[in-house]
Amino acid sequence: MEKHFQILIIGGGTGGIMVAAQLKNKQPDLSIAIIEPSEKHYYQPAFTLVGAGTYKMQHTIREEASLIPSGVEWIKDKATILRPEENKVETEKYGNIGYDYLIVAAGLVYDLSLIAGLEEALAKGVVCSNYIDPEYTWKCLQDFKGGNAIFTQPTTPIKCGGAPQKIMYLAADYFKRKRLDKKTNVVFATPGSVIFDVKVIAETLMKVIHRYNVHFKPFYAPVKIDPEKKIAYFQNIAPDENKCVVNEGNVLGERIQGQSVIEIPVDFLHLAPRRLRPNL
Repeated sequence: MEKHFQILIIGGGTGGIMVAAQLKNKQPDLSIAIIEPSEKHYYQPAFTLVGAGTYKMQHTIREEASLIPSGVEWIKDKATILRPEENKVETEKYGNIGYDYLIVAAGLVYDLSLIAGLEEALAKGVVCSNYIDPEYTWKCLQDFKGGNAIFTQPTTPIKCGGAPQKIMYLAADYFKRKRLDKKTNVVFATPGSVIFDVKVIAETLMKVIHRYNVHFKPFYAPVKIDPEKKIAYFQNIAPDENKCVVNEGNVLGERIQGQSVIEIPVDFLHLAPRRLRPNL
């Protein structure tokens, strides 16, 4: 017999589990199920700390079964097709599951192909990313001896928009403690026009940026990586406004191709991959 729930949640990550717990606390008699294929739960907000060497990766991992709220059914399967006209979700193993209300908390999938050369750069260890392997980010920080340390923000939505900045601030502090700050150019390259969209927070963050002597590069969208030459390429997203400015003395060694492409040599590159679609 086909299963049916009042509330059906796709995704057993932090978001899906929190929603299920809140709903169950407010109305214990609700029939709720979570569709989640993984037996492990990763607390991803802590990945930034792992990448900075201040937290252990194993402490971010829990058994999924231990986190499913009491009274909520865990369907250990993968959602494959949404059928909203029938109030059903098709799964890989259990077939159709019906619902009154559907909550999608499946997260997003990386699309490494959206940045040319990224897959090869990751394979060669030229690029690190807390979104993919925070332990490798920490290794790269420990191996870094100076030069251009570049941290990027993508043009698409990501989990925790502030995460690419957080690892930069932690890394800058690490460089200072290791006395590498005088021979390091910390760069934050973002397609955005400001460091943060909320004015009062942006004002505070700009003070932090100045304190760590960060080279703030707005309107820089990462588009390509050359893993052999160790060069990052950025698209100037506002060429008509001439918003991409080379710092005085060109200490980063930037090269501009026409009006729209900027090359920067890299010694350390942390990248937040672009994401496109729900993880279904």
